[in-house]
Amino acid sequence: MFKHHTLDNGLTIIAEPDENAHSAAMGFFVKTGARDESHQLMGVSHFLEHMMFKGSPTRSAEELNQAFDNIGARNNAYTSHELTCFYAHTLPEYADTATELLGDMMRPALREDDFETEKGVILEEIAMYKDNPFWVLYEAVAEVRFGDHPLGHRVLGTNETIKALTCRQMKNYFENRYSADNTVVALSGKIDFDRSCDLLERVCGSWKPTGVTRDNTRPQTRNTRITLDDDRFGRAYLLMLTPGPAAQDDRRYAATLLTQILGAPNNSRLHWALIEQGLAEEAQAGFEANDGVGEFYVYASGDPDRIEEIESVINAEISGLLDSLDPDDLERLRGKFATSFTIGAERPADRMQRLGRRWTLLGDHRSLEEELEKIRSVSLNDIREVFEAFPFQPRTVGVLRPPVSV
Repeated sequence: MFKHHTLDNGLTIIAEPDENAHSAAMGFFVKTGARDESHQLMGVSHFLEHMMFKGSPTRSAEELNQAFDNIGARNNAYTSHELTCFYAHTLPEYADTATELLGDMMRPALREDDFETEKGVILEEIAMYKDNPFWVLYEAVAEVRFGDHPLGHRVLGTNETIKALTCRQMKNYFENRYSADNTVVALSGKIDFDRSCDLLERVCGSWKPTGVTRDNTRPQTRNTRITLDDDRFGRAYLLMLTPGPAAQDDRRYAATLLTQILGAPNNSRLHWALIEQGLAEEAQAGFEANDGVGEFYVYASGDPDRIEEIESVINAEISGLLDSLDPDDLERLRGKFATSFTIGAERPADRMQRLGRRWTLLGDHRSLEEELEKIRSVSLNDIREVFEAFPFQPRTVGVLRPPVSV
């Protein structure tokens, strides 16, 4: 059963209540992320996520953390290019308390001393990601692929943008984008929807709308390649990014199955052609459907002396993918997704995330049964058509490897 209510200030509340559930989940989804930042403010969305845990005008950071601990809540947050989410998962009797706590932390104090202290934490996090070859490569490829478009922004920002960021700039960003009409509250599990709406009216009813929007026009991308030499890494890594269907495009279901056939972690074309042959250590393909733009990716790693051979095999598998499609591929994947969706439906936290992310990006609801039917209805012809529409071109390819000896 789906429930929907909008407060007078534009705050959207959605829910899938379940009287038979043994827990409750709630999340605040703000339609803002790295793609909504100016280049100067790159990283502010993620930095602001951290600051939300530093306390509100009515609670210190310690009081906020203790209040969540007192009810045994599992709470956290995350930031992406698309959105920022703050969530909790609790026993049903603490659902109201958790919702009120989340609502309180959504209006943070943003104290100057906390800002300066947390800036050091963010810089340490950036340094940590520099030791991860996938993220080093992905960020470099995305920057080249999208050029000046903010989809090429790094979610964490850079050392330069974080060091230059001021608390006043963060407050301005918060006041503009953390508005009532740019926020969705998603609830799932054993909750009383009407009571939750009354509670959210008391906690969030004074929030202001700003009419903030997002330009989700598909950006121009570059058909190019880069090579990064880095002596910190002893292996070679390859990443390919190509256009795919956007979140608003129902061809995304066929695109998801296409990449599972090509590069799922097990029993896929790339797995058998690269990993089982001992040519690569990692090989996978995936698909991300974002607001207005989608993206296929192919990633592999292996011996630096064999990275060109690995890329050649990847290209051959992509070229031959349509001819290799078999009805058994679909049946296997339909069963896999049915299992995954059904298990997720049993967990209020997973249902809440599905609800919140979809409404934030698309402004509508689709039940688990409807999602499963969309997957089940994908045909081999649908997969062929999505491949023909998005033929893994134009490609932005990056290779990260140790320096070549001369």
